[in-house]
Amino acid sequence: MMQANVLVIGSLNMDLVAQAERLPQAGETLLGQSFATVPGGKGANQAVAAARLGGQVAMIGCVGADAYGQALRQALADEGIDCQGVRVAEAVATGIAMIVVDANSQNAIVIVAGGNGQLECADIERFDRLLLAADVVVCQLEIPHAVVAFALQRAHQAGKTVILNPAPVSGPLPQQWLGWVDYLIPNETETQALTGLSVSSVAEAEQAASVLRQAGAGKVLITLGEQGLLFADGAQPRHYPGRKVQAVDTTAAGDTFVGGFAAALARGLDESQAIAFGQAAAALSVTRAGAQPSIPTLAQVEQVAS
Repeated sequence: MMQANVLVIGSLNMDLVAQAERLPQAGETLLGQSFATVPGGKGANQAVAAARLGGQVAMIGCVGADAYGQALRQALADEGIDCQGVRVAEAVATGIAMIVVDANSQNAIVIVAGGNGQLECADIERFDRLLLAADVVVCQLEIPHAVVAFALQRAHQAGKTVILNPAPVSGPLPQQWLGWVDYLIPNETETQALTGLSVSSVAEAEQAASVLRQAGAGKVLITLGEQGLLFADGAQPRHYPGRKVQAVDTTAAGDTFVGGFAAALARGLDESQAIAFGQAAAALSVTRAGAQPSIPTLAQVEQVAS
């Protein structure tokens, strides 16, 4: 069994991606320009990112007993990811994400949980050895929240570095969760849902980060797209400007950052180095189409950063 220093607990989706000139409005039918099926899901994306960016990775998740599920597990295996913890559930479809990407690289996404909704706390218990072998444990919110809570608590109890990317989210997190998380990494939209505050500038991100820390979060990294990232840990908040690139598709930018940041921490980089590394990886990802196909390798990021 491969020893993993990054464990990702989360979702696997097959992304059904359509390119169109713009996003459709309610009741409208648009003529699309292209279509592709691409392995995705926030959990799998972050696992692939961590693996390509220098980490030994294992994943715990659940897919359906169908062609999409088989393809998603194979995609992980092809990246060298230990996927023994990805259970195949009978009589359920694999999760899918229907994605429309417009000419400005903005997207709209509808997710159907499928197998992701079948993940259980027992799955975490069954593969506790993977958790114990990890240095960093990463979770998101595309699986049942009871499972997320169980995983966060178990990883915290085991003394692991715990990362939570609260996506998707519609309101504040349970306060108890925040005490189990070392790094909370929301984007602008997720931060607004968590705090009720608008986040359209660095200054507003600072205010929102303060609210999250007052609620119990330890270290907060708010990703701000082109504006970069705001890091808050109780000292003076630090702004890391974004890299200027020509964006093609932003679908997996956040997942690439989270996976890259996790891998960098597991490799022993300090926080500032890990943030800069994750930003460089995310900047490269948006210059390419697709979710997992857009995620760069460690060598590619090091070439750009050198």
